[in-house]
Amino acid sequence: MAKAMKRVSLITLLLTIVSYILFKATELSFLYDTTITFGTIAYHFTIRLMIGVSVDLIMHNKADYKKKWYQVSEFEMKLYQKMKVKKWKNHMPTFDEDTFDITKHSWDEIAQATCQSEIVHEIDVIFSFLPVISSIWFNSFWVFLFTSIGGAVYDLMFVVMQRFNRTRILKMQRKR
Repeated sequence: MAKAMKRVSLITLLLTIVSYILFKATELSFLYDTTITFGTIAYHFTIRLMIGVSVDLIMHNKADYKKKWYQVSEFEMKLYQKMKVKKWKNHMPTFDEDTFDITKHSWDEIAQATCQSEIVHEIDVIFSFLPVISSIWFNSFWVFLFTSIGGAVYDLMFVVMQRFNRTRILKMQRKR
């Protein structure tokens, strides 16, 4: 997944540059919209990569999952069961599968990694909405809003998945 995200980030950045050059050369309005769309997609992928690297440099997959922030309430677990997280979580991509590999890491290390991943995706949600500010200069409010909402919802799914998984991981850890 990491390679795919990096490729999409680079490709959409290049497409942004190409469509901008074509727009400036031709003044075709659809190329303006194309530039904004590719640029926004490039932003969403690039910022997520940057946030992930930054948080990893700070936390190194070391987090105290006993802290209140990481605790999952009974209400929350009931909500996750109603959302059927157990069924859809296996269809979600993993950025780095080795991080959650039980043959390479203890349950404790994996639980800590879920905390870091949760933090990354929570920060991603916040940064998802920064492009909306760009609509002041580019007059494409709806493109920025829809891509921001889409990015935020996608990241919230990962927050839910990490919180749901962490509860199950901690149960596995207690059994050992």
